[in-house]
Amino acid sequence: MRLLLALAVLTVPAQAQDRLPSHCIALAAAEPQVVPVALQDGLEPDSVLVRYIDHASFAIVTPDGTVAVTDYTGYLGTQDLVPGVVTMNNAHDTHWTAAPDARIPHVLQGWAEGGAPAEHRLDLGPMLVRNVTTDTRGPFGEGARKHGNSIFIFEVAGLCIGHLGHLHQIPSDEQYAAIGRLDVVMVPVDGGYTMRTQDMVGVVRRLRSSVVIPMHWFSRTSLQAFLTEMSGDFTVVDTGAPQIALSRDDLPSQPTILVLEPAYLDGP
Repeated sequence: MRLLLALAVLTVPAQAQDRLPSHCIALAAAEPQVVPVALQDGLEPDSVLVRYIDHASFAIVTPDGTVAVTDYTGYLGTQDLVPGVVTMNNAHDTHWTAAPDARIPHVLQGWAEGGAPAEHRLDLGPMLVRNVTTDTRGPFGEGARKHGNSIFIFEVAGLCIGHLGHLHQIPSDEQYAAIGRLDVVMVPVDGGYTMRTQDMVGVVRRLRSSVVIPMHWFSRTSLQAFLTEMSGDFTVVDTGAPQIALSRDDLPSQPTILVLEPAYLDGP
């Protein structure tokens, strides 16, 4: 069954409000289930919806209607959704667009320009968006591009949600420190276009996130290889759905991989 993002929530402009402070090194004591939800049922206060759209694109939605989209390519589906902020990495055209919708107020590029690394710290009220840059390889794995990728971090509803983008390198200690503790992390699991499965598994273990969401998988083979490597340390839950709602109080006490099924935003 297709789960649609409800216009009633998504089109409400963000209101000025205090953001629930994030506690990025804390695990919740409670143990309720994290399950897929339909957004038309509404989001509880101090919760956030994560919707897997396609490839490396996710919508992150707050109850007041603030919407961020990661690795924005210019197409979200037939629904006319205008996010408040989009992030992009220019590994190739599945992670960015040269012509973003002009109605989007904040378009954050994750790569270096003029030799200077991208540096973002955007406070939207209910959501803070920041980045940590990493290096990338050139075309066909050749050469290095300094600060060619950004790990974007969304502090929302008391959670730290990280999107690793097109990660090509194991972060340094300084980069790990700048990232901080991520409660939720979206991880590319292609097995080679970004990093080898074993190396990406090491990054995930170092981040020690409560919830891991695989992305950037081109086949079930690479996805399954990642899940197999992680199964000894993480509970694996195949949700069968494109979206979940999370809050700080219902993070799983056991580190958990949630497999979401990508789905464009279709509807009126």
